[in-house]
Amino acid sequence: MSMFPDEDDIAESADLQADEKFYLREPRDILQVLRGMIEKRALITAYIPGSLSTSTAILGVDEDTETLMIDGSPNDTINARMVQASHVLCVSQLDRVRVQFRLSGLRRISNDGYAAFEASLPDSLLQLQRRDLYRLQIPVSQPVICTIPLPGEDGSPVETDVRVLDISAGGIAIAIPDGDPRFKPGSRFESCLLALPDARPIEVSLTVTNLHRQENRNGIVSARAGCQFGRLPRGAETVIQQYIFRIDRQRSARERGNF
Repeated sequence: MSMFPDEDDIAESADLQADEKFYLREPRDILQVLRGMIEKRALITAYIPGSLSTSTAILGVDEDTETLMIDGSPNDTINARMVQASHVLCVSQLDRVRVQFRLSGLRRISNDGYAAFEASLPDSLLQLQRRDLYRLQIPVSQPVICTIPLPGEDGSPVETDVRVLDISAGGIAIAIPDGDPRFKPGSRFESCLLALPDARPIEVSLTVTNLHRQENRNGIVSARAGCQFGRLPRGAETVIQQYIFRIDRQRSARERGNF
């Protein structure tokens, strides 16, 4: 049995659970969000049943036919899995709000010679806006490192630097070696050091909540671990929120062409 969860595990994880009030069901409201994702070029992680995910984006929506088109993968194996899947879970962010919806019965089509998919518009769409759920993707040009004491071959801890992929007030996602047995849901690591730019390292405890593999557009498979913070030291949450706000503001300024 794989230690990586399938898309149902992702959907049912604690940070994605939501009350009915967070769901949009009116087609007009759903279309508005989908068009906003196109305008903002929102990146989507598509979770395919069977512990696999890939990156995509919405290329267009057609209100008359009640369909949308999403980008395909350069890997035909991934594309075949998407066609075979009964549904795909799409998770993204739009204006600091988590967006989640399912697409069923994807049909492969061609878009200017490239692989793409057409599907019916989702029947419902989840919008979840909570400060502790907003996850900031770490800029590649400004990497963040977390040092974790991992057990070595003899069982003694070895200080190991891992790259942080995204961060929220509640936890981080980190890049890990694919199949590393030291990372599995429920694994707990104490005395980790989170090094944010322009701040002293923050000592945190981390509990692995989920794992998944993802294929990038070059066909390279990577693994990531979602980790939840234990009780943070006094003032640490403020430091993390300030960092998120600063990077998000810089990113918004670049998008407006003012930075």
